[in-house]
Amino acid sequence: MQSLSNRAKKLEAKPMTLAERAYLPAIFQGLSITMRHFFRAATKKQVTVRYPEEQRPFSPIFRGLHVLKRDEVGRERCTACGLCAVACPAEAITMVAGERKKGEENLYREEKYAVSYEVNMLRCIFCGLCEEACPKAAVYLQPDKMAPPRFERDEFIYGKDRLVEPVDPNARSIRGIQLTPEQAHALSQKTSQQLS
Repeated sequence: MQSLSNRAKKLEAKPMTLAERAYLPAIFQGLSITMRHFFRAATKKQVTVRYPEEQRPFSPIFRGLHVLKRDEVGRERCTACGLCAVACPAEAITMVAGERKKGEENLYREEKYAVSYEVNMLRCIFCGLCEEACPKAAVYLQPDKMAPPRFERDEFIYGKDRLVEPVDPNARSIRGIQLTPEQAHALSQKTSQQLS
């Protein structure tokens, strides 16, 4: 088949010498590079960080854990339009939409809201496309929090109990907040008491 650019080079296969066929010069060259770096590393400062006691500074454009923001009144901004799920290249976001009932005007901003909203952190590539796609500015990726390590796979599926900001404006941070499992459980109980 002819190349499209006509920039192909014809290479000739040169016969290998005895030393090249034994691969010994290549092995010794690789070992010399390894030993040079090994002894040079002893004189340099350590690059290993003892996480979680020490943390490296985050980049100014770092995208971390997801947060579902609330408006100034304390209502959820998410209207379950599904644009974040469609924009997600890893298909990490799933949601179920529902209609707001009478008396829930103080909980949800629009008539339609997300009954369930889940982000699979094992699939998420933290690209920020969900944040850009959201017309209501409800999805926010925190610039100062990473997904904490866990032992079970199902602990990486974050539901609304871990994603939604707290109702109390004093407990919120301007940059977003990630709830601990205890805080999320307490918040979900408080919310279920308000609904009933």
